[in-house]
Amino acid sequence: MEVTTEKRSGSGKLKSYLIFTKFRLSSLVILSALSGYLFAGGTDGLTVTYLMLGGLLVTAASNGANQIWERDLDKLMKRTEKRPIPTDQMSLTEAYAIVVFCLISGSTLLFLINLYSALLGIAAFASYVFVYTPLKRVTPWAVFVGAFPGAIPPMLGAIAHTNDFGLLPGVLFFVQFVWQFPHFWAIAWVVFDDYKAGGFSLLPAADGRSKSSAFQIMVYSLALIPFSLLPWLLGWTGTVTLVVASLCSALFFQYAYRLYHSCETSDARKLMFASFVYLPIIQFVYVFDKVESIIPK
Repeated sequence: MEVTTEKRSGSGKLKSYLIFTKFRLSSLVILSALSGYLFAGGTDGLTVTYLMLGGLLVTAASNGANQIWERDLDKLMKRTEKRPIPTDQMSLTEAYAIVVFCLISGSTLLFLINLYSALLGIAAFASYVFVYTPLKRVTPWAVFVGAFPGAIPPMLGAIAHTNDFGLLPGVLFFVQFVWQFPHFWAIAWVVFDDYKAGGFSLLPAADGRSKSSAFQIMVYSLALIPFSLLPWLLGWTGTVTLVVASLCSALFFQYAYRLYHSCETSDARKLMFASFVYLPIIQFVYVFDKVESIIPK
């Protein structure tokens, strides 16, 4: 009866939609796109509106399609068993309708910016839903595959201004690409038992929570230090980037180093939360510290 009441409630329906589209996660994703746009030199308010709304809707479509695909698996995991589809708060027809609406409207808004932006949005959706999602139960290499659509937002933001697949969008892409490995593996470590119940094995080593997995997390965290400094090395940013990016990356690496030594879930959780804070700090430091006359347009 409680579920029925929830289904009939307007606020309950809105909550279901927000959970289905992972609204909070989608909002974080479009912040990366915004940072890329601003860093590339974009200032147009209408373009920002199209970018934010379009990016939000395409990301929401990706998240919703993922929940449709994994609806039977979500019932097996505590962290997902109360999602709208497993609890019958949302029908499959309704779920498909939301995904189609979000994908079409989001892609259209990105197309109003330029063709490349729309193509990137569609590519992110297709690779996340039709390649990464089914691979999650097959191989830990799914994380590598998923890192590609996951790194598109800042590139999308930059191309929304430059309309060109140049060096600047590529650099922003690779910074976020490298970040995703320690970020996602920290999450996979924390929810390892839940993932196992759903048939997912996404830590980099076959033995799961182990020194081997922790070592690879540490290595990628170390790689973030030089990658995070690429805009400074290329002369696009100044001393602030050198100092802040170095300190943040070194601190992030320290969390990974602690996990390697302890192999404790508590340290993986600290690394996970650190990863959520790290990326927006780095990306917006680039924005505020950019050397406008040098950044390629």
